[in-house]
Formats: sequence, structure tokens, C-alpha cells
Amino acid sequence: MTSPAPLRLDRTLDLADADATAAFAARLAPALQAGDCILLSGPIGAGKTHFCRSLIQARLANLGRFEDVPSPTFTLVQVYDAGDVALWHTDLYRLTGADEVLELGLDEAFDEAICLVEWPDRLGSSAPANALSLTLRPDGDGESRTAHLSSTSERWADLIDSYGASDA
Repeated sequence: MTSPAPLRLDRTLDLADADATAAFAARLAPALQAGDCILLSGPIGAGKTHFCRSLIQARLANLGRFEDVPSPTFTLVQVYDAGDVALWHTDLYRLTGADEVLELGLDEAFDEAICLVEWPDRLGSSAPANALSLTLRPDGDGESRTAHLSSTSERWADLIDSYGASDA
């Protein structure tokens, strides 16, 4: 049995308000590439969908496009043309088992697309090992959020460091 890869990233950010969350997402958007996956956790109302919308809108704006970005709560998946790569926004809240993930085609998307996955606990063992886990928690004032980022992939540590995430 092999031991798990050493943790490369474990950071907590204080995001003062929704604008700070959107700014953090917008800074990450242009650097994402095929095979990148962000797994978003946190309670209902923590800002997961807001982060995803902000990231998608920033990515599309960089391409000169503006689209409404609906929540995929009922459709489960929304796919966007993000230039040279597809960008998948998924909300797995309504799934009842990891076997349903295969029906969505996420296993292929993890290799070929940028994937933003809300409620990743529904993935079971299907979660990509190189994903960035982002857990959002509302603070007591209702406006600010604490964002905890973790990954075992060096790619995320380098990317977060290069974007000055501690200044979010």
C-alpha cells in the first residue's frame, strides 16, 4: 500500500464580502485549463454558486462574451464554451449516489474540461486526485466568508501563490 501524496496546499483566506469572493474567482478564471477541477463545499448559502458564477463570467468576459450563468441545481450540469476548453459547472446536491455521476459524463469531463463541482461529497471515490478543494463558510456577520483551500497538486499551490490569494 502506498502512502498518500504530501499535502502541497492548505490555506485559509478571509473574504470580506461577495465582491471579494467574486474578485478571487475572477483572478483564478484566466489561468484554468483542461483537467483543472475545483470542488466546492460548504453549507447552503455559503457562496459556492456565487464563486462559480463569478469565475465563469470572468472567463467569458476575457473572451468578449457575456452570458447569464444560471445555477445548475435542477439541470445538474451547465456547460460553457470557455475558448479552447469546455467549462462544466455542476451541482450534485440532488444526486443520491456516486453511480449517478457516471451518467452525467463527469468522468470524461475531469480529463478534458475545466470542472467546477458543487457538493463534491456526492462524487464518492470519483473525485479527481489533483483537484482543488475549496470550502466556503459564512462568518458571523453574514457578509464575509472564510475560504479554505487544499490540494495535493503542486499546480494549485503554484497558481494560488502566483495570484496572491492571501490578498483576497
